Amino acid sequence: MSKHALLSASGAHRWMNCTPSARLELEFDDNSGEAAAEGSAAHALSEHKLRRALKMRSKKPVSPYDSDEMDTFTDGYVEFVLEVIEQAKQSCNDPLVLIEQRLDFSKYVPEGFGTGDCLIISDGTLHIIDFKYGQGVLVNAEENPQMKLYALGALELFDGIYDIDTVSMTIYQPRRENVSTYTVMKYSLYQWAEEVLKPKAELAFAGDGNYCPGEWCQFCRAAVKCRARAEAKMKLATFEFALPPLLSDEEIAEILSSIGDLTSWANEIIAYATDAAVNHGKQWPGFKVVEGRSNRKYTDEEAVAEAAKNAGYRDIYKQSLITITEMEKLMGKSKFNEILGGLVMKPPGKPTLVPVSDKRPEMNTSSAKNDFMEV
Repeated sequence: MSKHALLSASGAHRWMNCTPSARLELEFDDNSGEAAAEGSAAHALSEHKLRRALKMRSKKPVSPYDSDEMDTFTDGYVEFVLEVIEQAKQSCNDPLVLIEQRLDFSKYVPEGFGTGDCLIISDGTLHIIDFKYGQGVLVNAEENPQMKLYALGALELFDGIYDIDTVSMTIYQPRRENVSTYTVMKYSLYQWAEEVLKPKAELAFAGDGNYCPGEWCQFCRAAVKCRARAEAKMKLATFEFALPPLLSDEEIAEILSSIGDLTSWANEIIAYATDAAVNHGKQWPGFKVVEGRSNRKYTDEEAVAEAAKNAGYRDIYKQSLITITEMEKLMGKSKFNEILGGLVMKPPGKPTLVPVSDKRPEMNTSSAKNDFMEV
């Protein structure tokens, strides 16, 4: 049996918005890289710690990614799960706790299955917790299709055994200090599965439907060569960038909403084309491979220091305090706060224009309004 489902829970946000993408991705290698490997190591360690905390047998995994930071974050995950278990015991004497549980949601998604990090089942409530070690993208549990698929798989197993009416789904993302929980009634989850999920899953499994580029393209293996995404980005070229004041407010707003993804897409194209040329001999019309700029480096720092001192130079070292991040790692978070908490400050960040969907509170810029004159 395949280790990975074509329509995976983790990729649901993508294939539900762009239904042909799942089949298209099969044509590309999975180059998830270092971040994915580190995430897998953190998952294995958190699983081990949770099993031990629940007095279950487990052998501690060893990986090249082991660190004090990973230890701290996985400890926090275990503490959180234990707290949820204690809460479940308030309404159920013996809640069922399952770790790394295989979940089958093929009733709604063809050949669909996945693995739930932690399930806590009690009368009344099913709680699903997903541990995410990544720090690049903040993940919200609200209306999260991956969590909903896990919930459907869990209900398929336990809905007839436990009297479940509510499903609670939590994303635990410690490196972003993010614990996001979303709770729904069971019947509304079933309704979503029948009315929204099932039709899209059938399209996606067949490779049908329309290509629909969006923020869900970020982790798509086909993104760098996807024509629909390229056409969406190149649409910005229809604007005449003479001077911004010559553009309408609506045009500027459209550009602002797309510029971040456009830059990311352009960088992906550069990386893909460079790798093809350097490592696979690809010839791109109008381009060539050259030696890039580099910075000079000492071949032997000790020999350099000795030679400089012999020549009469003494002031050749620049000493400085280690960074706040390094200091916090050195001391540990609690000790760092105890010793240096009063000596560290975070100045206000530079005002930045972002989409209204951004979670940060809006700044008051009323004092600057008079400085801006519409042309």
